Amino acid sequence: MDDWVSTVVLGNSLAAWAAAAAVAAVVFLSLLLGKRVVGGRLKALAERTAGTLDDIAVELIVATRSWVLLLLALYIGSTLVSFADAVDRAAWALLVVAVAAQVLTWGNLLIAYWLVKRFRVGEQVGGEDATGQKLELEQGSAFGAVGFVAKLVLWSVVGLLVMDNLSIDVTTLLAGVGVGGIAVALATQNVLGDIFNSLSIVLDKPFEVGDYVVVGDIRGNVERIGIKTTRLRSLTGEQIIFANSDLVGSRIQNYKSLKERRALFQFGVTYQTPAAKLEEIPALVRKIIVGVGLTRVDRVHFASYGDSALLFEVVYYVLSREYVDYMDVQHEINLALFRTFEGEGIEFAYPTQTLYLKQADA
Repeated sequence: MDDWVSTVVLGNSLAAWAAAAAVAAVVFLSLLLGKRVVGGRLKALAERTAGTLDDIAVELIVATRSWVLLLLALYIGSTLVSFADAVDRAAWALLVVAVAAQVLTWGNLLIAYWLVKRFRVGEQVGGEDATGQKLELEQGSAFGAVGFVAKLVLWSVVGLLVMDNLSIDVTTLLAGVGVGGIAVALATQNVLGDIFNSLSIVLDKPFEVGDYVVVGDIRGNVERIGIKTTRLRSLTGEQIIFANSDLVGSRIQNYKSLKERRALFQFGVTYQTPAAKLEEIPALVRKIIVGVGLTRVDRVHFASYGDSALLFEVVYYVLSREYVDYMDVQHEINLALFRTFEGEGIEFAYPTQTLYLKQADA
């Protein structure tokens, strides 16, 4: 029996091989059991809580590959036996590649989870434009650009770490990549500028898909945020395409956060209006605006003496961000104001000139 145990196979006794196999089996089964127990408890916890960290932890545990755990267990068990240097290096290289593949799986999962939660990738934003045309808006490919850049950084870092652990000199490679990168950047600086500006739009969020924006004298709904361009659907129905670099360098009015609209208008009455009627006008106007509804009056004042009219200035708020609601309210106010002044005998002024003639003495 002792002779059988001490039999040497591939430079190691059968007892050493048996111990190595036992250790590898125990480690592998322990890792699988730990994965199952921890994953199950975290899953139960995630179902009871509203947080996201436990959900991410569950996803990471589920994404842990069994074959990676097996290779790790085999490598730990192999430390109990001796191999030739070439075999040791090959085993180490295999383990490094396996761990790198697992890290990439985890990294890609975290990037995808971040994109979904941070930017709501994949959501459909429905609605209608000013012409009544149905809009089916999607998050643009700029979100894909963010994911691409993040994954490129991840793969680059992991690749460099793998080569470093495999005793590969990366200094020369990094120098060559740096010189080549500078040349490519100079040749494609305009395209790269638009790409980085699209990332700026996505990360800083001056606007999002579906927002109503004004850029200079152009108005429209954001329909798509792309890697190089952003597309707006104008109020008249045509699509307007902006380079991302132009948008980032422009002043943009975004009406998404607008909860109410401030409206200001003036009107004039004739100089022949009695003082008593002038005193009544602010109360009449306030009553009209409140009666229309969806409004909040700020002020009504006899503002100034004009060339041919006594000028009143009115400021009120429409309790809606929709432009159509604002126009409907102003329409009703104008009609009610005209009817009220007609009933009160108050005349609106319009540009006139009065000539007073005096006859000279004979």
